[in-house]
Amino acid sequence: MPVDRGIHYEDPLEEFMRSNNYGTVTGGGTMQTQDGEIQFCDLEILIYDDQDVKAVTGAVVKKLEWLGAPKGSKIKIEETNEEISFGRKEGLAIYLDGVNLPEQIYKEYDVNFVLSELSRLVGYDGDIQRFWQGNTETALYFYGESFKNMSQAVSEFVSTYPLCKGARIVQIA
Repeated sequence: MPVDRGIHYEDPLEEFMRSNNYGTVTGGGTMQTQDGEIQFCDLEILIYDDQDVKAVTGAVVKKLEWLGAPKGSKIKIEETNEEISFGRKEGLAIYLDGVNLPEQIYKEYDVNFVLSELSRLVGYDGDIQRFWQGNTETALYFYGESFKNMSQAVSEFVSTYPLCKGARIVQIA
C-alpha cells in the first residue's frame, strides 16, 4: 500500500540520502491497474549537483536492495534516459477467490489466519503486510530469496486450507 511504500522504502532512503549528503527524496507514487491492484511503485530522488551521479546511484541501488527491493526494479536517470535494473528479492502472490466459494467458508475461515500462516511458512516476520483486496480476489504478496522455495513452502497449506480453494500462486518478481 502507498503508506507501506513510504515506511519501508521512502523514509529509510531519505534518511540515507540526507545523512550522506547525496541529495533528497522528492516524491513517490503508486500506479494501480484499473481494478486497483498495485502495478508498480516509484520514488523520485534529487542528487545534489556536487555529487557523482554514478557513485550515488550505485549507493542507492545497494541501499534499496538491502531494504528488499524486488527483481525487476529500475532506476531511470532523466538526463540520459539510462535505465539500471536491480533487485534481488523474488515475489510470490497468492490470489484467494473472494466470490466463488461456499458462503460458509468465508464465515468460518479467516484471511488473517491465512496471512499469518503463509508468513510463517515463507519465513516472513516483517511488520508490513502486503496485500490487495479486489472485487473478486484478495492477493497476498511475499518477497524472499526464491520464488520456488516459497511456493514449495506454502503449497501444502494452500492446497488443503478451505479458504485457499482455487487460489492462484503467481511469481511477481
